[in-house]
Formats: sequence, C-alpha cells, structure tokens
Amino acid sequence: MRALLAAVLLLLVVAPPAAADPPPIVRPANAGGLSPRELGAQLFAGNCARCHGSNGEGMAGMGPPLQDAGALAADFYLRTGYMPLGEPQEQPERSRVRFREPEVRALVDYVATLGDGPPVPDVDPEAGSVSQGLEQFTEHCAGCHQVVAEGGVVTSVRVPPLDRATPVQIAEAVRTGPYVMPKFSESDISDEELASIIAYVRYAKAPDDAGGWGIGHLGPFPEGMVTWLIAAVLLVAVCVVIGKRVSRP
Repeated sequence: MRALLAAVLLLLVVAPPAAADPPPIVRPANAGGLSPRELGAQLFAGNCARCHGSNGEGMAGMGPPLQDAGALAADFYLRTGYMPLGEPQEQPERSRVRFREPEVRALVDYVATLGDGPPVPDVDPEAGSVSQGLEQFTEHCAGCHQVVAEGGVVTSVRVPPLDRATPVQIAEAVRTGPYVMPKFSESDISDEELASIIAYVRYAKAPDDAGGWGIGHLGPFPEGMVTWLIAAVLLVAVCVVIGKRVSRP
C-alpha cells in the first residue's frame, strides 16, 4: 500500500501541468470585405500582437520576434496548431488548427512582410533516399524522437511523434527549430539530406515489419522487455520441471 501511494505521489510531482485553453480567435467583423493583406494585419493585431508585439518585434517574457521568421515559421506554427498558446510559457503541442484556411494564408503572408525571412519550403517527398534518410535521422533526430520517430521525453520536455507531420512541416521544423529543437541550417543538413530524412519519416509511419511483430514500433526498449518476459517464462518453466524431477522418490 505504501509503495502504491508513493508511486501515485511521484506521478503527481512529475506530471506536467495541464495546458491552459488558448484564447478565442478574434476575427474582424468585416473580414469578407478585406484584402488578404488587410485580413492578415487585423488577425495579427487581434491574436498575435499581445505576445509578439504590434510590429512583430517580440516582447520580453512573452513571445519571440517575428521580423525575420518569414512565412516558413508562421506556416509551421499555424498549420500544426502550435499557435496560439494559452500561456506564453507553455510547450506548444500539435492540436487542431484554430484559423480557417484563408486566414492561415493571410497570416502567413503578413508575417512574411515583417522582415526578410525564409519562404515556405518547396518539398519533393520522392526525391530522397530512405536508407540515407535513416542514417541522417539517426545522427540528427533519433536522440530525441527515437529512431522510429515515435517521440519521447527529454529533460522534462515532451518530444512529439512524427506520425502526423507532413513533408513540408518536417522541412519547416528542421529549418525553424521549434521550442527546444535545434535549428539546422543548410550547412548542417543539406536540402538533399533533408529530402532523405523526409523520405525516412514517411516510411517510419508505416514500416514493413518483415521480421514479424512490430510491437508498436517503439524501438529496442519494448523489444528487450518482450525478450526478457519470454526468457523469464522459460526460466520458470525449466525450474518447475527440474523441481518435479528432484522431488520424485
């Protein structure tokens, strides 16, 4: 009983706090009569400026500057539902997209005008090599996302699985470095290597389990646990057989 109580207390201590609900989306009353540029500007003022500043200059303790984020970062954060956040200090997590498609396009285009940031990447999912992607993913990504791209926990940060990431979102994340993920430049990961990483992640979503049972594709840890479980059962069976033979008169 004491052990169970201690386990429950431990879970309460290490469990991450519940995320606050994001604020309701503020939309201009005359959205239908606005140009895409005007729509983007008003959506930004009503939903983004409170953390990122009225001109995207950023606000200390709230949100980073967006003046050189470009369409690339805006497209990633909006289309994954990472933004808007309930509280600035929260870890952004994938959720439903809060803006309508025309609004997303207008916001992305507006943020792109705030500085000289990179555009949304042009990705060809068929251009990469799965085998080379496995090498690159193992070197640069598997330490946090696991080699099977199922995510995990690193230094109290939840690392997301990549099963819902689109090819464009993968490229955007690599070039943006969202939250605690490092940002990789073209000198770190070339466009050709990035295409191979995308090819591998696409494969990892539904891999060919030629060896048999995939065990949830969670990597070597569950495989080792299953191996130990089978070994323990066999060991107990052997001990029972030996015990019966020894006990015979």
